[in-house]
Amino acid sequence: MGAYVDVIGLVELRKVKITVLKRLSPSGVFEQSPVTPVEPLGPCKLFKDNQEFIVEAGRMPEGFCTSAWHTIYCNIRTLAFGGSLPWYEEKGVAVNCCTDGLRPVIFKLERI
Repeated sequence: MGAYVDVIGLVELRKVKITVLKRLSPSGVFEQSPVTPVEPLGPCKLFKDNQEFIVEAGRMPEGFCTSAWHTIYCNIRTLAFGGSLPWYEEKGVAVNCCTDGLRPVIFKLERI
């Protein structure tokens, strides 16, 4: 494990900006919900549309949803290490969403 830390110390991780593109409510995803929520659900209350976060040193920004972070982290890591995803013409970007199947949040990730 020490070698891993030493190697990481040699690589400069780039910052990544996370922008909340859109928060969906169940009615924006389904005509009829496939399950019945315990209470009425609207869009995720943890985020606001157009909200921005900056990832530094590959660490989850303060106030960011842990579940969403785990979902998008693979692409955060790719971008922070200077990589790009082959299915976008733009380099250093990704679009991901969290795994809340009833009210997903869509994020744009950009290497800065």
